[in-house]
Amino acid sequence: MSDLTLILLAAGNSSRFKVPVKKQWLRIGHDPLWLYVTNSIKKNLPDSPIIIVAHPEEISFFSAMTDHTLISGGETRQLSLSNALQAVKTPYVMVSDVARACIDPALIERLIAHKHLADSIVPVLDMHDTVVYGTDTIDRTHVKRVQTPQLSKTDILRRALKTDIEYTDESSAIVASGGTRHFVEGDPRAEKLTKSSDMASLECLFPPSKTTFTGNGFDVHPFEEGKPMVLGGVPIASPVGFKAHSDGDVAIHALIDALLGAACLGDIGMLFPDTDHAYKNIDSKELLRQCVLKLHQFGFIILHADITIIAQTPKISPYKGEMRRVLSAILQIPITRINLKATTTEHLGFIGRSEGVAVMATASVHYFDWTI
Repeated sequence: MSDLTLILLAAGNSSRFKVPVKKQWLRIGHDPLWLYVTNSIKKNLPDSPIIIVAHPEEISFFSAMTDHTLISGGETRQLSLSNALQAVKTPYVMVSDVARACIDPALIERLIAHKHLADSIVPVLDMHDTVVYGTDTIDRTHVKRVQTPQLSKTDILRRALKTDIEYTDESSAIVASGGTRHFVEGDPRAEKLTKSSDMASLECLFPPSKTTFTGNGFDVHPFEEGKPMVLGGVPIASPVGFKAHSDGDVAIHALIDALLGAACLGDIGMLFPDTDHAYKNIDSKELLRQCVLKLHQFGFIILHADITIIAQTPKISPYKGEMRRVLSAILQIPITRINLKATTTEHLGFIGRSEGVAVMATASVHYFDWTI
């Protein structure tokens, strides 16, 4: 059993990244960046436990892609790390950010080889440019660029982080609490991915797969007297609406399931549980907007949607054009990529008896191409 646990921090909001995709969900081939980085480092630490810190709302999506221990992140990097340290049982811990994507095996080896020399072992790069602080020029031989991963003694790091002062790396907290730090040679290739323009300089990364993914959705709702009917995001002239926790827009519900299915992100009940009072009578267009945002954040681009409404009543044809316009705006794709069909059951079954409506939907997506 290894005496070292690896912690990978992947709970950030990517506020400086300036693209729709959260950086940890950028695809490298088929793998999101967080999984690609995890697998890359694991090759050099085959026996070490791995803890991945994820945004609380993304834990279930991470768990579908890995068996490693998952911990909910906090509001800051330091809080996220403190949460993860509670699960560490080894005397040493190595901490890195998934934004530090290209970590050479030799760097890992240098950290481990020097772990007995101090409480924190830190990779650094020398500064070769002139450094000015305020109006003063500083001797650049005394300036270092600090990188991750960093290797620390677990108990000492835990104690060092019990402070209200926010530190941007582990070693600074350890030194401030009276601990020791030892520098090893860093690696200029281990640059941190902060802005989208940084992607081009990270040579270890390769483009996302060009695969297209397709998903299907199906939903059905019975009618309810006295409730307004909304279908495909459009109000329908009808004496009945749909019995449901939300507004019952069965077409949008089926479409959401198709989109989530294409992206392998679960289903509508997972994203918007009907046990949550926040979704009581909610406009389903808002649910669709949140679904689209989630797909974009997780690295997907929507290509097209095909919807079939199965209803004896009401008549759908007068509303099809408006439905396509509404859905086009929410999905952020041209109206020419949205197809909408309607059919009946020739008076057969509960639909034929005008007791409700069913909808089938198909949608396709592909990965966001960060190389363009």
